[in-house]
Amino acid sequence: MTDAYIYDAVRTPRGKGRKDGSLHEVTAVRLSTTALNALKDRNGLDGHAVEDVIWGNVTQVGEQGACLARTAVLASDLDESIPGVSINRFCASGLEAVNMAANQVRGGAGGAYIAGGVESMSRVPMGSDGGAIAADPSVAMDMYFVPQGIGADIIATQYGFTRDQADELAVESQRRAKAAWDDGRFAKSVVPVRDVNGLTILDRDEHMRPETDMQSLGALKPSFKEQGEVMPGFDKVAMLKYPHLERIEHIHHAGNSSGIVDGASAVLIGSKEWGEAHGLTPRARIRATAKIGTDPTIMLTGPVPVTQKILRESGMEIGDIDLFEVNEAFAAVVMRFMQAFDVDQSRVNVNGGAIAMGHPLGATGAMILGTLLDEMERTDRETGLATLCIGSGMGAATILERV
Repeated sequence: MTDAYIYDAVRTPRGKGRKDGSLHEVTAVRLSTTALNALKDRNGLDGHAVEDVIWGNVTQVGEQGACLARTAVLASDLDESIPGVSINRFCASGLEAVNMAANQVRGGAGGAYIAGGVESMSRVPMGSDGGAIAADPSVAMDMYFVPQGIGADIIATQYGFTRDQADELAVESQRRAKAAWDDGRFAKSVVPVRDVNGLTILDRDEHMRPETDMQSLGALKPSFKEQGEVMPGFDKVAMLKYPHLERIEHIHHAGNSSGIVDGASAVLIGSKEWGEAHGLTPRARIRATAKIGTDPTIMLTGPVPVTQKILRESGMEIGDIDLFEVNEAFAAVVMRFMQAFDVDQSRVNVNGGAIAMGHPLGATGAMILGTLLDEMERTDRETGLATLCIGSGMGAATILERV
């Protein structure tokens, strides 16, 4: 089987996902072309240089609909002979795009791909596609559907995590993100978003709140308490499935959950022969990929079983991994991962995560993979693992190995 390598990875800064966010006037297509053009220019991708563009995007309606991937290719400087396909694995769409591309290369179906994703959460709100998994009672009731925030609070209750622990993780995420930006650790991969005149709209993640401390977080009300306990009463739904829980502790709020943001990311993946033909040097080998389905009610536990699966299939152990990127969808997700594998926090999300910088749904997976690779190079580490929890109960993971 042919090995698949990462040759480059870029991302836009993450803008606040609301009407006063810096990227609100920038469509998902333009965010996508920013990342695609950066890869083209940095790597000299002329003509039919890659087989396809595989593009993650979660809310595929309105201006994010109609095969956004192909639209982005046509709107970019890439050759029109390159097709495009949009995919949706919820929060792991960007990572799944990379994994699909890598496995296409490994199987001999093309020498190279661009993979990644985009989400304009300020322009196309999360959930505006009205999917049956939440909106159709005949589906939702049978699977004991609850919103993701309730699922995160169930994790906290089930595994004994307190609000103080969640807030401490959030404060650390903010501290690490600021330190990373101040130290220029994202300089290799972040490409500014510019307007039609070439003026910079945004060149830095703007969701960060580096002044965050335990006192300021302590003043925030739990975000999902009323949803759970009052109307529509999702706690009762959850406890029908988990009768051993006497009650659900609602510990998550806006400060220890991922931020709503806009952004795009792209990764260039190819075989060794393709890289040699284009005069490019690989940065890392994609050693393994994995995905898994999990309990759809608690929903967000996927990083643990998918990591167990990818390690088992790779003949590796948790101690063989030097660095981890675990998407900070909610604080309890990361805490459960560290608890399950007894992994020290010094090896997890060392440059902060989505609590500080935000989670642009379709793009995040490729973003954290690029961040992982940059950090592996900066600190001369050999192996890294990126993983995300996924709505409706799934997990995805990728193992990188430097070359």
